[in-house]
Order: sequence, then C-alpha cells, then structure tokens
Amino acid sequence: MLSKQNAHPLAQEMDQRVQAGQLDIPMLPDVARKVLLITNDPNSDAAQLMKVIQADQALAARVMRIANSAAYTPNASIVSLQQAIARLGMLVIRDIALATSLNARMFKAPGFETQIAEMWEHALTAALWSKEIARKARKNVEAAFLCGLLHSIGKPIILQETLDNMKKEGLNIPPGVVMDIVDELHLDAARLALQHWKMPELVIDAVTHQNEYSEATVGQDQAKIIRAAKQFAAHTLTGEPTEDQLLALPALADLNLYENEVADLYALKEAVKQGLEAMRS
Repeated sequence: MLSKQNAHPLAQEMDQRVQAGQLDIPMLPDVARKVLLITNDPNSDAAQLMKVIQADQALAARVMRIANSAAYTPNASIVSLQQAIARLGMLVIRDIALATSLNARMFKAPGFETQIAEMWEHALTAALWSKEIARKARKNVEAAFLCGLLHSIGKPIILQETLDNMKKEGLNIPPGVVMDIVDELHLDAARLALQHWKMPELVIDAVTHQNEYSEATVGQDQAKIIRAAKQFAAHTLTGEPTEDQLLALPALADLNLYENEVADLYALKEAVKQGLEAMRS
C-alpha cells in the first residue's frame, strides 16, 4: 500500500488496483509449475523431474551446462540429466530449473529493459545468498533459494502494469516516478502473484513480510533470511552496503548467528559469484 502522501495520481490508481486484486498476473511458465508440483510432492521421484525437464530441450541443455559448471561440479563432469539429479539432488536441480525458466523474458517493459535485467540479477544473487545464509543459520535450506528468487517478483509485475496503464491513458511520466510506484507497491503485487501461482504459504509469508519480519508467521525465519540476503546481493553486485555494514545486519543477529559465523558467511562471497556466473552462462 502507498505510504507517500503526495503520490502521483497514477500511483493512487495503481494502488487501488493492487488492493482490489486487479493486477494482470503473468502465467507461471508451464515447466516451472510442473517442477514445483513434482518437488513439493513427497511421493514424486527423480524420473518424473527428469521427464519434465527433458521435454524442454533448451531448458535441459541449460540445466546440464549449469550442473557441469565449476560452481556445482568442480571435479568431475556430468554426462546425463539422470546423473545430474543423482549427484546434485532433486532440490538443487529444481533450483537451477526454476532460475532458468523464471527470467526477465516473462515481462515486457519497453524502455525499462535494463531495470528488468537488474531486478533479475539481484533476485538470482539474493537466491544464492539465501541458501548460504539458511545453511549457516541452520534453517530451512530447501525453501531458501525459492524465497530469495521470488523476493522481488512484484517489481517487474508492477512495472509492466504501470507502463501498460501509461500507454492506455496516453501518459508520459518520468522514469523516476515510475520506479517510485514500483518500490511502493511491489510487495503487495508479489503477494497477489504468489497466491495466484499457488506457492507455499511459507514463501508467501516470507516474501510479503521481508521488510518487517517480526510480523511474519510461518515464514519468519525465511523473511529474516531474505532481509539479509538482498543486502548481501546488493553488496556483491555494487559494493554497497559495505562489508562492515553487512556484518552488523540486525537480521543476522536475529537468526542467532555469531560474529565468527557471519564472518564465515561473508567468506563465501566468491563462491556465490561463481554460482551467479554459472547461472548466467
């Protein structure tokens, strides 16, 4: 919901649409939907996951390329998807497949292609950091990557919707104002999208409450992880916040991480960069 008192009229209009649940939520890619269904089903097996991924030749090739990267398989090559799943596990392959199928191409934002690309780069980096933070804090590692990947999914949704409205109404609004609207409304848009896509309640709760994680319920630990991970992602990509500021993040203390554990976490920066390069390949 809008917090600015003197918001642009279009921001007020967009806020009303969001609160009424009237956003045009993009379809979740079919392969992503199937991968999530399989990996969320305790009765599923690796053969089902392999069949879904192999049905999309481009995705299968990309998953194999990433699985064979130094970030995932530093000492030996993987020659088949079956071997990749056996060696890395269904959940790692799920993360790779989701990161590959959920991408900037889901959205059309003429004139804002750079911003969309930056959103996805940050989301992917945050996903990688989320997994490392969850592992270090001994929290739910299985959910961490997905929460990090989707933590800012509302931003491209609101951006695309705002641009569509501008075109429809013949408006010419400065890019800075457009991005203000995105920043104001993206969490509400994320909640709508994740509910529409039938994501687990833990993911919805964590993403929705990432800025006020004390208000979260089932996803409180993951909301803390997102809060820290997106700062680590920003540092990895831009150098800000500083290392000292990262090490003093309240969310890390609230995850009961000691100073030496936080230092060990920061030491994983190059490994995260390596994982990011693998995903970009």
